Amino acid sequence: MTAPSPVARYAAELFGTFWLVFGGCGTAIFAAKQVAEGDDIGTLVQVGVGYLGVALAFGLTVVTMAYAVGHISGAHFNPAITLGAAVSGRLSWKDLPGYWICQVVGGLLAGLLLWVIASGKDGFDRVGNMAANGYGDHSPAGYGLGAVIIAEILLTAFFLIVVLGATDGRAPGGFGPLAIGLTLTLIHLISIPISNTSVNPARSTGVAFFNANGAPGQLWVFWVAPLVGGVIGGLLYPLLFENGKLAIAGMGSKESSAS
Repeated sequence: MTAPSPVARYAAELFGTFWLVFGGCGTAIFAAKQVAEGDDIGTLVQVGVGYLGVALAFGLTVVTMAYAVGHISGAHFNPAITLGAAVSGRLSWKDLPGYWICQVVGGLLAGLLLWVIASGKDGFDRVGNMAANGYGDHSPAGYGLGAVIIAEILLTAFFLIVVLGATDGRAPGGFGPLAIGLTLTLIHLISIPISNTSVNPARSTGVAFFNANGAPGQLWVFWVAPLVGGVIGGLLYPLLFENGKLAIAGMGSKESSAS
């Protein structure tokens, strides 16, 4: 079978990251908080999907696109996953810049279209309402910088371990996308109240500038912490579960599916 061309791989990463940001953040923007009139006159009933629905949306975007294009690019859709894959030897380092660029572009395109669609509703104010990540006053539950950094590093590291394990040649075939998508769902269930959940710099970048309200100034955290977590996960898996192997040179031929 002919290996996918670089153009196909980069396009897969762009489309996949677009879908992740559009599907996950779109659910948070449009469907998380919705009310309808109840049976009693004047009463309102919460009909939005809430945190659980948003968490499932992010997981489903990964499952669907990992099955769709995982065989083309490895379905990273996340600079932290790409970095961890390179550290672990699953991806060549020369591919990392192209993956990162396409992931960020895909996230920004999704953020742009979300803003355009959301602006179609009278009275919509994008400021603070574009599903951005944040800490302190911009954390959904008011968590501080230290708590957000710890959570983002820890959860991204575990995410990398699951990704590398689920796509290991010894793992049951065909179930990698499900394991990875369910893991991302769990990560969101844990950390939406903490940071609105990043574990993905492209996801954070995709909506930060449209959201404003302090999100661009805090964006550095959602690059640094996930990338640190990606390196930790990318180091730990081969050292612990691949007989001490550590292919920092990134010359491995296997791909890691992720989000």
